[in-house]
Amino acid sequence: MEELHDVQLTEIKPLLTGQNGRNLQDFDCQEHDVETAHGVLHVTMRGVAKGNRPTILTYHDIGLNHKSCFNSLFNYEDMQEVTQHFSVLHVDAPGQQENAPVFPAGYQYPTMDELAEMLPSVLTQLQVKSVIGIGVGAGGYILSKLALNEPSLVEGLVLINIDPCAKGWMDWAAAKLSGWTSNLVDIIMGHHFSTDELTENKEIIQTYRLHISQDIPLDNLALFYNSYDSRTELQMERPIPGLNENTVTTLRCPALLVVGDTSPAVDAVVECNSRLNPTKTTLLKMADCGGLPQVVQPGKLAEAFKYFVQGMGYMPTAGMTRLVRSRTHSASSVGSTDGARARSTTNTLPEGANCSSSPEHTAVHTIEMTA
Repeated sequence: MEELHDVQLTEIKPLLTGQNGRNLQDFDCQEHDVETAHGVLHVTMRGVAKGNRPTILTYHDIGLNHKSCFNSLFNYEDMQEVTQHFSVLHVDAPGQQENAPVFPAGYQYPTMDELAEMLPSVLTQLQVKSVIGIGVGAGGYILSKLALNEPSLVEGLVLINIDPCAKGWMDWAAAKLSGWTSNLVDIIMGHHFSTDELTENKEIIQTYRLHISQDIPLDNLALFYNSYDSRTELQMERPIPGLNENTVTTLRCPALLVVGDTSPAVDAVVECNSRLNPTKTTLLKMADCGGLPQVVQPGKLAEAFKYFVQGMGYMPTAGMTRLVRSRTHSASSVGSTDGARARSTTNTLPEGANCSSSPEHTAVHTIEMTA
């Protein structure tokens, strides 16, 4: 049995590390255990802050850590072009990092609000002045909270599978019922993957089921899951042009929302989209992609991220035309009142990422990315 387990881990390692099984994230890295008001946070800094450029700050989803969530993306060749220009700070939620010790009995895990409140002191201690966040699921929620609490710290956000809503009563009841018949690993797998993915994409399902069940202490994982499951609703409201742009509570920075077209999070991401400023927000739907676009389609996401930071004025335009040549984008408008979708003009990704629509236009850019 032990021999079979070793074979399985050997087979799945490339998926958890990236291209050719190499983990470039292990180079030029410094790990830190940073003390905050709500406990110690394990972080990994790659590179050093470059001038006045922001640092890329990542935060993973439940059942993952920074390596299993982001290695495929950051090891991708095109993403290396981006990280030449930025330092990267990976955050592991408390107790979720590799080789994390099990929390003692009675340990009070931070709430989602407290997890967000831990980040400013981390940035201060590591001398990071501002960030561009990349968050997945729970990590996207936490980074959104950071941006709402400390807008001056966050210059941009890439939010994958973001759910701005608290768990409703029906969701809670369904979770309780499923909890009687499903173990924690099954519940978290259902959070990441659609029913079709769970039955059809055997390689990635085996990879992440093994990782979730064996690489993170299940007691620690349960605490993080319960914290996310008990989240409150993100207080965000779409601004009305000419009326309350400067007073309404919403994200002030450019935001790129990303979701696979077969992801369980599609409805939640569309809901988040409806609450954000349409002149600063792009919704990117990836075709033939499920719950982990940063793992399944790292090349597409790397290109999208390059255009996003280019739109913020941080990347040169040279060498960034491949996506326009090789992929077709269709943009649809999401109405601010009834959510109805209507065809509008086709936008290339750079325009969407640069949020080039005029202030009086209330539609959000939606880009459906196909192979």
